[in-house]
Amino acid sequence: MLVQTGKGTAKSSKPSLFFASLCPCFQNQMEYQMAKANLITPYGGKLVDLVVKGAERDELITRAGQLPSIKITMRNLCDLELIATGGFSPLTTFMGKADYERVLREMRLADGTLFPLPITLTADPKELPTVGEELALRSANFDLIAVMRLDEVYHWDAETEAALAYGSTDTKHPMVSEMGRWNKVCISGPMKVVNLPKYYDFVDLRLTPAQVRERLEKMGNDNVVAFQTRNPLHRIHEELTKRAAAQVNGSLIVHPVVGMTKPGDVDHYTRVRTYKALVDNHYDKNSTMLSLLPLAMRMAGPKEALLHAIIRRNHGANHFIVGRDHAGPGNDSTGKPFYGPYDAQELMKQYEHELGVKMVPFEMLVYLPDEDRYVEEKDVPKGAKVANISGTQVRDDYLAKGRLLPEWFTRPETAEILREMYPPRHKQGFGIWFTGLSGSGKSATTQVLTTLLLERGRETAILDGDVVRTHLSKGLGFSKEDRDTNILRIGFVAGEIVHAGGIVICAAISPYRATREEARKMVGENFIEVYMDTPVEVCEQRDVKGLYAKARQAMADGKPMGFTGVDDPYEPPIKPEISLKGYDSTPEDNARIIIKYLEEQGFLLPVK
Repeated sequence: MLVQTGKGTAKSSKPSLFFASLCPCFQNQMEYQMAKANLITPYGGKLVDLVVKGAERDELITRAGQLPSIKITMRNLCDLELIATGGFSPLTTFMGKADYERVLREMRLADGTLFPLPITLTADPKELPTVGEELALRSANFDLIAVMRLDEVYHWDAETEAALAYGSTDTKHPMVSEMGRWNKVCISGPMKVVNLPKYYDFVDLRLTPAQVRERLEKMGNDNVVAFQTRNPLHRIHEELTKRAAAQVNGSLIVHPVVGMTKPGDVDHYTRVRTYKALVDNHYDKNSTMLSLLPLAMRMAGPKEALLHAIIRRNHGANHFIVGRDHAGPGNDSTGKPFYGPYDAQELMKQYEHELGVKMVPFEMLVYLPDEDRYVEEKDVPKGAKVANISGTQVRDDYLAKGRLLPEWFTRPETAEILREMYPPRHKQGFGIWFTGLSGSGKSATTQVLTTLLLERGRETAILDGDVVRTHLSKGLGFSKEDRDTNILRIGFVAGEIVHAGGIVICAAISPYRATREEARKMVGENFIEVYMDTPVEVCEQRDVKGLYAKARQAMADGKPMGFTGVDDPYEPPIKPEISLKGYDSTPEDNARIIIKYLEEQGFLLPVK
């Protein structure tokens, strides 16, 4: 049988053959124990488990009914689940101030343990009890998740965290734009979890770290390599993961993220269907397992790679595949990538010994059609023909046009699932988001554009800023908070329309860059930002309502009214999809520019 040692290795101690001969069932048990893998210990030495059961759980549920409650966000819910089940071991709660500040500046917890990114819970101070008292943590549906004793309440600064944790304050970074909407204090304290989030999809694949470790142990391989993914798997990924498992002479866990990923990513329902088809039909079932990870990604590039490695160690993996631009959020507002393509691999290499997880670098593979094989890019024979399809080509040249991906690139099962879920672009919904000063020409261009779309047989919903304020946002003022709320309401409705396959035109000043980025996330990748670039002087000349004059008079009287372009800032888009001049072009000219763009991008079929 196996005996655990302090170093996480295993020593064999064989029971007497005499006892084995007397009891065949004992012999079978012995063989199972001999085959059981000796996995790496959890990070920090112990797998955290905060889920309470039995009478204690019943008592907590009863008590929670009398406690003050706060609703936590989807990100908080994902984080809480990983804290509760040990995915974030050694964390036992959301970070207190000492842990938070040291993680930001040194990537270490207060006790010196390497931990790359903050895991915090923000709250509205008005909803909190006195420090030392308990509160209930509930989901968006008000389901009870946990009871927390409030030990700490501390202030944090979004810009500071963005700069230190993510290396940028650019709101093009999805995490940076999201943080701008968080509450201004963080809370921490010991938690007892009474209910993990309830899932109804792919229930058999939603395994806790303890359950994953149990299955990996039964596979009998001490070495386990984990593969992180938030995208469909193509043949190159399949080849890579199989090579990685062979390289470490161990088991493979395909461990996709099904919490929050990058805006515009393929939805997890579609992705998991492709993973299941691949693992069931094209991988060795004796050494491969598929499990879903409820992680809310930060898209933090190199630092996120370290976090992913910690999570996988807690699930039993001692090897981790790190790819090119791992967890990268794309390009910033200037078009430059937030992180270098191999920054994550370099940082992982620096800390892999301390993490206890060895990196398996994702070497770029290419397909040689004449030889029907995959090779690393650096090993391509001189003069050999190479075939490759980029992610952009997958979207634009195949899915958007209804073409089936070639079998050398993607298994037929995956290709068919993707084609089913992603109709040709001209049958997809999209959102056109006009932004610009009052009087810049948004509404006039919208009217013409709507007519031109109807001419093409495309019904279009219009969300005009002024109209929305009289209905959906009635009662809101013009403070920054109220303006943000108004824009996010428009963004939410627009997203619902687009996701249902419809077309929506949104025409609102939407003065703040970060809030527009949040609206973009709600709508998804078919979001088209149109900037009406009209100088404020021209807008004032067109002001039939006299709003600019009223605002300037109020400012002169020392009673500023917060009017955009006068006494409140307008933050123009840095890189909109379309930029229009609202002063030397007619609304018809501008509308036809948009129509041409829609044709070029495949959202409209050209008129024959």
